[in-house]
Parts: sequence; structure tokens; C-alpha cells
Amino acid sequence: MFAALTNGSVSVILWMTLDDTKLELPMRQHFSSFHTNRRIAQRIWGKLSSVATNNLREFTERYRFSVASGDLLLISGNWYVTHTGLISLAARKRCTGISVCPAKRFCDAAAGRWVFRAIVYKAQNSKGFIGYGDADPSNVSFLVHGAEMRVAETRAVNRALRKAYGIGICSVEEIGSLSEPSPSDRESRKLPAQPAKGNRSGGATVRDRLCQLIRQYQLDPNLVKFYATDFCRVKTLRDATRDQVEDFIVHLADWAERDRNALLSQLNSYMPAKSGVA
Repeated sequence: MFAALTNGSVSVILWMTLDDTKLELPMRQHFSSFHTNRRIAQRIWGKLSSVATNNLREFTERYRFSVASGDLLLISGNWYVTHTGLISLAARKRCTGISVCPAKRFCDAAAGRWVFRAIVYKAQNSKGFIGYGDADPSNVSFLVHGAEMRVAETRAVNRALRKAYGIGICSVEEIGSLSEPSPSDRESRKLPAQPAKGNRSGGATVRDRLCQLIRQYQLDPNLVKFYATDFCRVKTLRDATRDQVEDFIVHLADWAERDRNALLSQLNSYMPAKSGVA
């Protein structure tokens, strides 16, 4: 990612290639079958309705989404795809690349209002599929206030990917907070705002914010560490960049607020496979 600060406004241009010959991604050796997805989904959310079951079958067979890997979430009886699921799908489909840049005329850094434009290129000579994403303090979780720019970027990428691969359901990152806490509760629980890029003085550090999330939602630190390494696609967390860890914190905070039980199930999936990892 390249970022430049000009007259108080941030200009961001992102180019990421998903050609698996150039980017090493930990591909799943075996994709979850529908029956595996249904069993795990019922363990997390209880008995599924016939509509939810049929939709899950379609998402499994058409897109190879995995509930255990956090590709899908069931909220109020409706399925939502996650950013993780969309990026994994793009990698499997050998997406050529994604470009992202801010729509400057609609952005107001002082007010925390951001709008991004993303273009997904499915093939070398593709004209691209365009998606826009916006975020401001009024339509993001209070846990990620101060990270509106990252949320807007993620929403734009998600929307472009959904268009490119014909996914009709909304992504969970595109919807706002499902339940809004009281003002007093918000002030007591709100995470400190992220410091500006390059500014390492003042404000909570990345480690502080992650520890606060772990304490607040009573998460297992070791399982969070394992999940973070998979999310950042690194062998050890120390190999992850600051941007990758900050993106993980935004993702973790958002998921913890929306559906803590589903997050716990995702974390618990690391226990048998990685219990022996230091």
C-alpha cells in the first residue's frame, strides 16, 4: 500500500495481485462439503431453516465457502459472506489483481468520512468490475472508530469482488453495527483511535488495542495468535506488517461485536490442529 498525506487529506492507492504463481497463499487442501458446513453451522447457530440450509448448499457447491474458515456468517437468519471468504475465492479463481483508490471529492478526513473505489480484474485483459465503499462514524461499529478509512477500503473491495463473481448476498463488512450501545457504554468501551501512519508516539499501540479486545471479549490469546497468523498469511505473527495486524484488529473487533459465539467457534477450530505449535 502506498499512502501520501497532502493538505490534510490522505490519498491511498493499493494494488494487490492474486496470481497464485506470484503470491503464496495457504490454500486449503480439502474444501468443506455441504454436510460439514451444515454440521458446523448448526453447532454454532442451532437448527437451520430450510431456506438457510438450501442457501448454504448453493454457497458451498458454487463458491466452495467454508463455515469453519469464517467465509460465511449467519445473522438474524440471513447468510453474509466475509472479506476472508471473498479474498479466498478470488485466489482460487486466479484473480489477476485489485486496485483501490479513494474517491477524494467525497472524502472528509477531519470528519472520518471515506469513500473508496475498487476495481477487480478477473483476467489479464479484463476491463474490471467496479465497486464503491463508504464509511464514517455513523455506519461503523464503535469498536473501530478511528479506522473508517480501512473499513471503507474493505467495503469497496468486497462489493467489487461480489460483482465480479456474481455473489448476491451482502458481505458482513458492508453492513453497519447491528446493535448500538448506549452513549455511556460506548465511551467506556470504545477503543482508542489509531494514530496516523508513521506516528508511533501517542495513542494506543497495535498490541494495546489487540490486548484490549482479548480482555473485553474474554478470548484465548493463543488462539487469537493462531488466527492472526492465518489472517495475515504469515508463518509467525512477528512476520506480519503493521498494516496487516491493524487490518486483523478491525476484522476481529467487528466480528466479536456482531457474533461472539461464531468467533469463538472459529478460534476453537485451531485447538486440535495447532495445539502443539509454540
